[in-house]
Amino acid sequence: MNTSVDKIMVEALNLPSPLRAFLAAKLLESLDVDGAQELSPEWKEEIRKRCREIDEGAVHLVEVEEAFARAYSRLT
Repeated sequence: MNTSVDKIMVEALNLPSPLRAFLAAKLLESLDVDGAQELSPEWKEEIRKRCREIDEGAVHLVEVEEAFARAYSRLT
């Protein structure tokens, strides 16, 4: 890999989790620019609300594996 990319990746991986998540979201958003639909004001507000709840510790987050396991157990 390019040394610049390696350096960026190492620095990014050393960021705190919330900043890594923010960076990942921005990178993913940048891939969807062509043909992407604009979010409605209601969805934007819902996203802001959920991010605020996470930042304030008002919600309990679980790992994706646990979430899928719970969902699967409810289906069987």
